[in-house]
Amino acid sequence: MLQRTSDQVSQRIDRWRAIDAAERSRAPFEALGAAGLFDIGLPGGDGALDSYAAIAEAEQAIVAASGDLGLATAFAGRQLIARFFIGKFASKAQRNDLLPRIAAGGCWAAVAISEPGAGAHPKHLQTKAERHGDDVVINGRKAWITNGPVADIFLVLAITGTEEGRKRYGLFAVPRDTAGLTMTPMPSLDVLKPASHCELALENCTVPASSQIGDMPDAYPAMALPFRDIEDTLGSASMAGFLAWLLRAAASHIELNEDHALRLGRLAGLVSLAADTSRAAVAALDDGTPPIPARLIGVRALAAGIVDDIRAHLAVARADERLSRALAAYDVLANVAREPRKQRQISLGQSLWSEPQE
Repeated sequence: MLQRTSDQVSQRIDRWRAIDAAERSRAPFEALGAAGLFDIGLPGGDGALDSYAAIAEAEQAIVAASGDLGLATAFAGRQLIARFFIGKFASKAQRNDLLPRIAAGGCWAAVAISEPGAGAHPKHLQTKAERHGDDVVINGRKAWITNGPVADIFLVLAITGTEEGRKRYGLFAVPRDTAGLTMTPMPSLDVLKPASHCELALENCTVPASSQIGDMPDAYPAMALPFRDIEDTLGSASMAGFLAWLLRAAASHIELNEDHALRLGRLAGLVSLAADTSRAAVAALDDGTPPIPARLIGVRALAAGIVDDIRAHLAVARADERLSRALAAYDVLANVAREPRKQRQISLGQSLWSEPQE
């Protein structure tokens, strides 16, 4: 099955790469759809592509071929939201409606969890959803919605009640054309195009109660928390692909001599290690085995070290505009969710003190 998955992904990546580069740049999402990449990772389609590993493999291949972290981020976010929120939690009717349209490229779903000034911390979120008969009325604001400017459906996390002082949350599918919904594109980070973000203002947005995704009493621990870890795990594939592309780009800009070959050979070994570690982390998502935080910490530490080494010793940052732009995009993504990653690393370090010594 793993080989069939790789073959199916590779065929789609080859079709994507065969599209004229200028056309891919002009209409990046249309090119991905034309190559058949939008059905990767979605339940109900080709069984060989029904996995997180398939999404990660395509994501990694996109970056390794192009150095375009923004495109890979937009692609992976699109497929991951469809697989996790809709494929796992939506009702049969919701899945039958949304997944075929998403796979065909006719629909994009974006998840709206974070809020201005509050981040994604459940204690600070304020957006509310109140039941009125057969409808739900949503009021609040959301921010930093990846792919929001191109989304057709927003999956909005909102407070549905409070029990013993603790907020309870639900997730609701809100169409883009819902009355009272205002989408405002956020100042885009040019280096991450075509990935984009937006804010949402929801003023008395009324949707059917049946638009709720999942029937659990609290969507935050059931959806928002695991999604953060899954998103971070899939992100390691982008990092692995970027390192492979960056190493080739660096090699093309430096003098051929034994000292440089020695340094490049060491970095090639580390890049291979990062890719293997990423694959193991993603495979655990599909196997249902407990995540190993050290894997993600290790991939990002390797990436940081490799990028620093290339910048300091190979002096390629000024080599050309494309390489400089790619490194700037890496810097942006390396700082996303920095605090949660810091806390994960601290917890891993603290665990060492509790291990018995022989």
